[in-house]
Amino acid sequence: QVQVVASGGGEVQAGGSLRLSCAASGSMFLAHAMGWYRQAGGKQRELVARITLGGSINYADSVKGRFTISRDNAKNTVFLQMNSLKTNDNAVYYCKVTLRNYDYWGQGTQVTVSS
Repeated sequence: QVQVVASGGGEVQAGGSLRLSCAASGSMFLAHAMGWYRQAGGKQRELVARITLGGSINYADSVKGRFTISRDNAKNTVFLQMNSLKTNDNAVYYCKVTLRNYDYWGQGTQVTVSS
């Protein structure tokens, strides 16, 4: 049974940094894609960053130049380094792992940026 566990959220002042981690376990297969999504109050969930097994990366325009996604393929783990955080980044962040054409979601982790 695949489990996806995210960690690393918290509270930080504007301009600060946080690093999120997400690990998928319970599968012998490497994840085709791993990504981070976020959902702010009253809004739809949106893509933040996504990385494929081959290394292709997509970022939301709003985080380009500030966030960096990376992964450890051997451990089916993905990271999101978030720098220069803004109050607009306030949201619950979710990790999504695509394994054998099926999407698995981790529990959300709250990121709070105060001004």
